[in-house]
Amino acid sequence: MISNNQSILVIGGAGYIGSHIVLDLCDQGFDVTVFDNLSTGHKINIDSRANFIEGDILNPDDLHSVFQSLFTTVFHFAALKAAGESMLEPGKYATANITGTINILNQMVESGVKNIIFSSTAAVYGMPEYLPVDENHPLNPVNFYGFTKLEIERLLHWYSKLKGIRYASLRYFNAAGYDLQGRIIGLERNPANLLPIVMETAAGIGESMQIFGDDYDTPDGTGIRDYIHVSDLAQAHVLVFQELLNDGKPDIFNVGIGKGYSVLDVINSASKISGKNPKINYGSRRMGDPPRLVCDSSKIKSELGWKPMFGDIDQIIKTAWLWYLKDK
Repeated sequence: MISNNQSILVIGGAGYIGSHIVLDLCDQGFDVTVFDNLSTGHKINIDSRANFIEGDILNPDDLHSVFQSLFTTVFHFAALKAAGESMLEPGKYATANITGTINILNQMVESGVKNIIFSSTAAVYGMPEYLPVDENHPLNPVNFYGFTKLEIERLLHWYSKLKGIRYASLRYFNAAGYDLQGRIIGLERNPANLLPIVMETAAGIGESMQIFGDDYDTPDGTGIRDYIHVSDLAQAHVLVFQELLNDGKPDIFNVGIGKGYSVLDVINSASKISGKNPKINYGSRRMGDPPRLVCDSSKIKSELGWKPMFGDIDQIIKTAWLWYLKDK
């Protein structure tokens, strides 16, 4: 166990995942500063125990200013993440994700900050050659979003070799749900992921939702994904952070529950829990969407003792629906 005498910079800490990680870090007693441009995040979601500095990773002056404080570790969540949009606007994603990360790494080198926890994605694997997908699976992203995340992992590898940056990368599957204590108030803005779109439609925030493809080689024709509760994801980050500071060697971990649910499984579960029937429109498949993607998270479980609290989609959706009702 490491001491809580750590000063942590959480970049993108006002966003959906980042704000949950900030809660866990503050609960552990760490000194936390959030750096966010608030383009998708909410200032109201930043824990009152954390410091907040508004700024943008694409502005080197903003980064230079925030790094005037002494930090031991950076958590990096600032990125664009809509896979479908990334195929239409690759320049936007290359700039925000790759250039933004280069700016962070260069500032870390200049300021002498050696540790970074990176928010990566299962999209780096592309079309699965086998299931469930473990960390040894070939890396062949089929959407530009996944490409940007893989390029960042490669940058981390080289900055580690050349500049002594110590890193850990967490490859998420699909984060969902909300903090059980209700401390996250502002809901995700313009969500691109399935579950919040289903919740918005059920809550009447959106009129209808679209299913992209109903002709996949799956039992009901819709894509299958692995969903993980965001609080379980936050716990994984704290464990990986502790391991990085104790061990120091670069590492990569998958984070998911190891079960696959189709789009219609998620919609049916949401209908059952909410008592609402979201209006559905069917569209064609999106470029870069694999039919199935399910996680093998045995590495983080065996090496770090990670144990997710939420093991099925109904449990996850129940925690989300409570806060969509509250916000309605």
